[in-house]
Amino acid sequence: MNMKHYEGYTSFSYLKGNKDYKQYNLATELDRIPAYSLHLTVEEENKLNEIMNEKPIVSLRDHGFIVPEKYEDILPYCGELHTFFHYEGIAKSGIDIIFENFMDGISTITSKNGLKWDDVIYLLGMRYADIQRQSTVFIARTYNDLTKAKQLKQTALLPSLEAASILENELDRVDILYGFGIRCMGITYNEANTLGSGLIEQRDGGLTNFGRRVVERMNTLGMIIDISHCGDQTSLDVIAESRDPVFMTHAGARALWNTPRMKPDNVLQACAEKGGIIGVCAAPNTTLTRRSPKHSIQSVMEHFEYLVDLVGINHVGFGPDTFFGDHVALQHAFDDILGISASHSGEEFKESLYVEGLENPVEAVRNMISWMIKQNYSIEDITKASGQNAMKVMKKILV
Repeated sequence: MNMKHYEGYTSFSYLKGNKDYKQYNLATELDRIPAYSLHLTVEEENKLNEIMNEKPIVSLRDHGFIVPEKYEDILPYCGELHTFFHYEGIAKSGIDIIFENFMDGISTITSKNGLKWDDVIYLLGMRYADIQRQSTVFIARTYNDLTKAKQLKQTALLPSLEAASILENELDRVDILYGFGIRCMGITYNEANTLGSGLIEQRDGGLTNFGRRVVERMNTLGMIIDISHCGDQTSLDVIAESRDPVFMTHAGARALWNTPRMKPDNVLQACAEKGGIIGVCAAPNTTLTRRSPKHSIQSVMEHFEYLVDLVGINHVGFGPDTFFGDHVALQHAFDDILGISASHSGEEFKESLYVEGLENPVEAVRNMISWMIKQNYSIEDITKASGQNAMKVMKKILV
C-alpha cells in the first residue's frame, strides 16, 4: 500500500480543545461503512501498486475535512474556524496532488449574507497554521512543487476556491488571492454572482463584463479556472474567453443523469476542444445513471466511460469530491439551510446513503484506478486519467 509520511499528528493538537476552540465529536474512523473490494488478482494488485508508486496520482477535488458525527452539529461546526483535517486518511490515500478548497463554501452555507472576504483570509490562515505543524501534506504554489510530492512521500495540496463570489467587483482581489496561494478558482458556485450565472439559475446570462476581466487576470497570473458549478452558457463563455484550457474539477454527463449539476455534451466537448480536463465526480447522489440508480463506483465509472467516448481519454480525470464522515448528512444540512437541492433536481431517485466503493479519499482514487485495471484499460490510459492529463495542462498554466 502506497502511504504518505504520517507521524500521528491530528489537527490543532498544539491547542487545547474547549479552551482555544470548541470541540466536537468527529467521524474520525476510516471504516465508517463496510469495506469494499474489487477483488483484484495478484497481477492486478501489482499493476495498481506500480501505478500508485511510479505515476502521478491527482485528485481534482477531494477533502481532508472531517464531518461531525451528529447531524445537529454539522452547521455549527462548519461555522467554526478550527475545522479538522484528516491527515492520517490523506496519508493512507496515496494521492500525490489534491485540489483542496478547505471547505471555503462553509461560510456561504452558514451565513445568509454569503461568503465574506475576511472569511476566506481567516480560513486560509488558520488552515495554513495547522498544516505548518505536520509533515503529511504541504502547500503547492508552482508546478515544480507538484512534481516533488511523490519523491517526498507527501501530498501536495493545491489551494482552491469553489467560487469567485468573494471578489464582488474588485479585480485586484484575484491577485491578492494568488498571493495567499490560491491556484484554482471556480467562476461561480450554484447561484449567480458578479461574474456569471450558477447552475441553478433559471436564466443564464453568461459571463459578465467583470467576469471577462477576471478570466483575463487569472490567465495572466497563472491560476486554473474551474467551471464545475457554472451554468451552461456561462461555462461556454468562460471556455471561449480563456486563453488557457479550463477545468471541470468535479462533474459528470447530463446525458446519463439529467440534473443541472451534470454537464451537457456541447459544454463537455467545448471544454475538451480547448484542451481542458473533466474530473469525474462521486459526491453522493450526483453521478447516478438510469442503468445504475444506486450510487456506486459502477454508476460513477459509467460517467467516466461516457466522457472517454465523447471527448477522449486525454481530457478525463478523477475529481471524486469525497469527505471523511457522512457526506449525505452534510449535503442535507446544506440543502436545508439554502432551501434547495441544486445537485439533485431533475430526476427521481432513491437516495443512496453513501457511494459504494468511493466513500472517502482513502479509497476513492485508488478504487477508480482499480476499476480501470479490472476493465483491462492499458497502463498508458490509466496513467493519463489518474494524473498525467491534469499534470500536462497544469504545466502550461502554473508558473
